[in-house]
Amino acid sequence: MAVVLASTMALLATMAPAAKAAGINPPLDRKACTYKGKKLYGKIQIVTAFPDIKVQEVTAFPDLKVEKVKAFPDKCGQWQIVTAFPDTKVQIVTTFPDVKVQYVTAFPGVP
Repeated sequence: MAVVLASTMALLATMAPAAKAAGINPPLDRKACTYKGKKLYGKIQIVTAFPDIKVQEVTAFPDLKVEKVKAFPDKCGQWQIVTAFPDTKVQIVTTFPDVKVQYVTAFPGVP
């Protein structure tokens, strides 16, 4: 059993650098504040179909803390809700979200 575990760990350790070299990124990039290359900040349009990202609103254990702002949404988690020319289109869902968000009034970003 220990040999299988050690082999599996060794395989995973060798795959991580190869995946990074191949340009494969995880869907939620906390450092860049993106999900599959789409920004999690900026001008956000709420849509009912064909979203870039599906979002679930939660009150605890979010993937992202969101602060709604009127202007200059240039930091991770700051959203300016718009009706045209968005950076990212978001659909609010109750099940199977891509990202879980919690609305805050201060300190937006990745918890």
